[in-house]
Amino acid sequence: MTFAGSRDRVEARLVPEAGYELDTFAISGFPRKPSPALVHAILQAGAAPRACRAILKRRRPDVVLGGGGYVAGPMVVAARSLGIPAALSEADAHLGLANRLAAPFARRVFLSYPVDGREDGKYRVLGRPIPARSRAIDQAEAREIFELDPDDRILGVVGALAGARALNEFVVDTWGHKGPPILHLTGKRDYDYVRGRVARPDYRVLAETDRFGAALSAVDLVLSRAGSSVWEIAAVGRPAILVPYPFATNDHQALNARYFVQAGGAIMVRELELDDVPELARSLLDDPARCARMGMAMLAAAKPDAADAIADELVALAGR
Repeated sequence: MTFAGSRDRVEARLVPEAGYELDTFAISGFPRKPSPALVHAILQAGAAPRACRAILKRRRPDVVLGGGGYVAGPMVVAARSLGIPAALSEADAHLGLANRLAAPFARRVFLSYPVDGREDGKYRVLGRPIPARSRAIDQAEAREIFELDPDDRILGVVGALAGARALNEFVVDTWGHKGPPILHLTGKRDYDYVRGRVARPDYRVLAETDRFGAALSAVDLVLSRAGSSVWEIAAVGRPAILVPYPFATNDHQALNARYFVQAGGAIMVRELELDDVPELARSLLDDPARCARMGMAMLAAAKPDAADAIADELVALAGR
């Protein structure tokens, strides 16, 4: 297995760190407003399939999987032109522009959530794959790892990879000096800001962790955005307060959150209503029975075998 992507995106670091080979080609997202950058992006997009064809001819894969986003489209188009079966995956409850454009060239589209109008045989609702490091472990063991009191009722706060600035600022402003015990994963950008505002020993701050499943296992309730991490929260069986990023394209994080709200495992709070969160978190932490019911609902909605299901589909495509 090899990867392809942009030299300017996070895959340029993550893929080699994971021990895989990465082929790169020039591609960038389309700005939302007319500009010279938009013209440049369009020209790159027009040239990208040729670069992708060269990569595919060199690698000679049996099947291609596009992970969504503007990087995947040219590779799927190139695969189609060479007769190589290709599939796409969509992480959110809304099919993004790049996947909508590339879908006609793919034989399968793997959806994390049901999407209206995408019910024919090409589409499979399989959930979102989660990495092994996001699997649940025993709570007592998890609390030892993060040096947390075994008897506390603990709130977990999860920022985005880069940081969720509004959420991080709200949490540290609200609970930095007094409140429930907290394990706060800030993301790299906001770590110094949050760390400098905390004034109590039972508020644990980390920029990130390679034991994400253990971090989720250590807490009793999670406060988070509603991006891809919701599937990891669900797989560990933790109740959640989800605050969708308000500027997500087509409000897709709210659609993501609504899936787990309807399942009974989460409560959605809009960013303009963040002032409701402290009382909501307190009431949930003080009600272990309710948290347990919500946690079971999250587990029921989770699809922890999504990666295996997608792999089986890809093997079948390659075989055809």
